[in-house]
Amino acid sequence: MPSAPVLEARGLTVEYDTAAGPVRAVEDFDLDIHAGEFVAVVGESGCGKSTMLFALARLLSPPARVSAGSVTFRGRDLVTMTDRELAATRWRHLSVVMQSAMNALNPVTQIGAQFADAMRAHGERSREAIRRRSEEVLGLVGIDSVHLQSYPHQLSGGMRQRAMIAMALLFTPDLVIMDEPTSALDVVAQRSLMRQIKELQQRLGFAILFVTHDMSLVSHFSDRLVVMYAAQAVEVGATQGIFASPGHPYTQGLLDAFPSIRGPRVPLTGIPGNPPGLLDPPAGCRFAPRCPKRFDLCDVPPELYQAPQSRAACHLHAPVVEEVVR
Repeated sequence: MPSAPVLEARGLTVEYDTAAGPVRAVEDFDLDIHAGEFVAVVGESGCGKSTMLFALARLLSPPARVSAGSVTFRGRDLVTMTDRELAATRWRHLSVVMQSAMNALNPVTQIGAQFADAMRAHGERSREAIRRRSEEVLGLVGIDSVHLQSYPHQLSGGMRQRAMIAMALLFTPDLVIMDEPTSALDVVAQRSLMRQIKELQQRLGFAILFVTHDMSLVSHFSDRLVVMYAAQAVEVGATQGIFASPGHPYTQGLLDAFPSIRGPRVPLTGIPGNPPGLLDPPAGCRFAPRCPKRFDLCDVPPELYQAPQSRAACHLHAPVVEEVVR
């Protein structure tokens, strides 16, 4: 990997201003994404994944705000960029595919016209170049170029989703951020789309930040995994290492909540309780009220300790505790 990541976040904190006081939806979040890397962020709904994504892409709007930290993209601080600088960066170097992207297309405008609008906004004026590039990106996602003349309602849900991904690739950006792009698709379409996304990444070399609540969806496609809980990153590491040996009880709970297609049949178990309210979260480990392995030290906030296959925010991996266990 190159020494400098494409995107680097340090101490990122996002707050929502409410009548009851500020709510921290993302707290002290660190992330590195290198060229050509597929990084997945997983966790239950309401744990701060989408807010983190919006903060990285500078798409937050009041009452949300970045209250601390930095986000560096291609060596420049995104947080301090002007609107004009952001407009030049988005689509060309950084693209975002939003949740339920299939419904983000303009329903009364042909697909080709929407592609052309994006390209003209970044200075492309040649009709022939616009048509040629639009046909190329549709072909990349397996859609016939005849559908440039189609309206969104004439395409299936999966085709609309792929058309949005094609639109995100018009300028072959360095980084594509995806917020649960498969959430509205059936499981067969999900698998097909994920395979296509991975093939495109390997062919074109862009990096991907993929946000989802479905652990099984990214198990075979992502290189690294970030597990979020209650606004914080609680485990970070190589995807296959985390699946083989999860270092945090929360990660283990997520893995136990979906079925395996191999091995003996075992009953599925959920995680008891609900994520804490972020207006007044627990003082120590935020997962402690739901954790089956809770002990006295959990009243103190954990740091990211080195676990066998990852770094995990769990006192079970604190050096002192490991010595006692041995």
